[in-house]
Amino acid sequence: MIFGLPVGTVLVFGLIGLTVVLFVTEVVPPDIVAIGLVVALVVLGPWTGISPEEGLSGFSNPATVTILAMYVLSKGIQETGVVRRLGAEVAHVTRGSETRLLIAVVGLTGPIAGVINNTPVVAVFIPMVTDLAEEAGVSPSKLLLPLSYASMLGGTLTLIGTATNLVASDLSASLIDHPFGMFEFTSLGVVVLVVGSAYLLTVGKALVPARVTPGDRTAQYEVHEYLARVLVPARSPLVDVSAADVADDAARDLDVDILDVLRGDQHFIAADSDRALEARDILTVRGAPEEIQRFCDVADLRYLPRATVGDDELDNPTEGTLVELTVPPASSVVGDTIGEARLRERYDATVIAVRRRNGDLIRENFGATVIEAGDSLLMQTTDETVDYLLETDEFVVTGEIADLVARERERELKPTTLPAIGIVLGVIALAALGVVPIVIAALGGVVAMVVTGVLSPSDAYDSVNWNVIFLLAGVIPLGLAMQQTGGVELLGTGVVALADLVPAVVTLAAFYVLTGLLANVITPVASVVLLLPVAVDTAGRIGAEPFAFVLAVTFAASTAFMTPVGYQTNLMVYGPGGYRFTDYVRVGAPLQALLTVVTTAGIVLLWGL
Repeated sequence: MIFGLPVGTVLVFGLIGLTVVLFVTEVVPPDIVAIGLVVALVVLGPWTGISPEEGLSGFSNPATVTILAMYVLSKGIQETGVVRRLGAEVAHVTRGSETRLLIAVVGLTGPIAGVINNTPVVAVFIPMVTDLAEEAGVSPSKLLLPLSYASMLGGTLTLIGTATNLVASDLSASLIDHPFGMFEFTSLGVVVLVVGSAYLLTVGKALVPARVTPGDRTAQYEVHEYLARVLVPARSPLVDVSAADVADDAARDLDVDILDVLRGDQHFIAADSDRALEARDILTVRGAPEEIQRFCDVADLRYLPRATVGDDELDNPTEGTLVELTVPPASSVVGDTIGEARLRERYDATVIAVRRRNGDLIRENFGATVIEAGDSLLMQTTDETVDYLLETDEFVVTGEIADLVARERERELKPTTLPAIGIVLGVIALAALGVVPIVIAALGGVVAMVVTGVLSPSDAYDSVNWNVIFLLAGVIPLGLAMQQTGGVELLGTGVVALADLVPAVVTLAAFYVLTGLLANVITPVASVVLLLPVAVDTAGRIGAEPFAFVLAVTFAASTAFMTPVGYQTNLMVYGPGGYRFTDYVRVGAPLQALLTVVTTAGIVLLWGL
């Protein structure tokens, strides 16, 4: 006994505390923390009660397998281009008006996120929303945060709306023998979506700040003093030297990038050209001011102080495109330096500036700069590379792309569109009618996606966010350890002591608030795993309806509005929106408070207490 508690209980609570600290500080990636948690629970098995089989049970858990399958199904829909086309068509109708754009963003994103993983939905919409905002003279910041919030609200519509719903359903089945039906809580989800959308279109619209000024992105990244144009005189030793060789030497020796070469009315990208430099060529260069001056001295070039360089000069319609990217947490380049990621070689791209999640700007010494999740990169590249980046999961294209909406409207849907949509609808129908469990229906959908040619086997494997899968598999045994060591009973006893002082409905609302706050600092799934068993135990002790408490915890986990790290889509819009941490609190806290009242009242009215 330690402090009057069993050793196993103290150890499990200690592991929970350590896990929360590591999740919040991100000293170690959350998925690695979760794997370490499994190891610790099994090694301490004599006290935690977790056997090796139970420790690994998260990997075979139906919720984990279903979520894995849903990633593949969502990728199949994404590959057809139907979501991108739908967004482009709506954008074409609403362009030019901030109000119409906001209504379209919220009204379209929410329902789609109810049946498709919301991360690719947001990834598809970010560049279109940014493009249309710039065209309308509206700050993209006014639209991107509502985009993320609407996708989160849409996740409450169906069982497959979020990974959290699937994990909660599995826990509910094991605790009270009541798994979720496909549309069991859709009625409440519709209310939450409508109320949340109304907030975003009214109060939220006033609270969301205009952090990013529409227009010149080089000004937004404050890189004007790091960009210059220099003239190649006839006496310069660079005359008759390959532009690509000059670009390579300047980048290696001086940390100066030659972005393009202006020859009369022609532009060409230096690093991608075998043409030799000629006298009177004008080079557009990027680097620290002192390094640019050193380049001029070494190569006998003439600096042109009056030749300003901005978006118009870098976004050349024939040879170069200025593009802004956000690095998602699952990208393989996270943790690499920009030099190690070899962005120039892989994407014919030159990095011009980097904005960190905390707003810090990096405009030089890129080779040693470590890429972090949530970073925004301003780069110059080619149109062909932009098309490729729009399809890859390595980056989320967030910056303005010329005529993006028109390009998407002209692009034909793939022949696999109808089979992909039919497969997803079939999965939903089979699960909703109870023909087979959702996990079997989803796995059958994966097989159908590959057999019909919608996805190749490699595409299917690549579509899975393995970080999330390992995170899920790691935290699920933690909930089991809490039950076996008496931790759930201990917490339930404490909560019941407080619940005796207030009505049951207040206790229900308290669990909603506690889950929502916890989801903001760790992850929605972890908050459900930790609190749902306690909520069910509390409901049983005070004579309340356990399923009502299950729903309160489940819905609250989908309302992690108050931090950029609470939900992946919040992090995706953080950089391109230029937001500050406090913006999420200012806009998200009132919404979370509003939904506490609405959801609690809805649960009581629809399911009773």
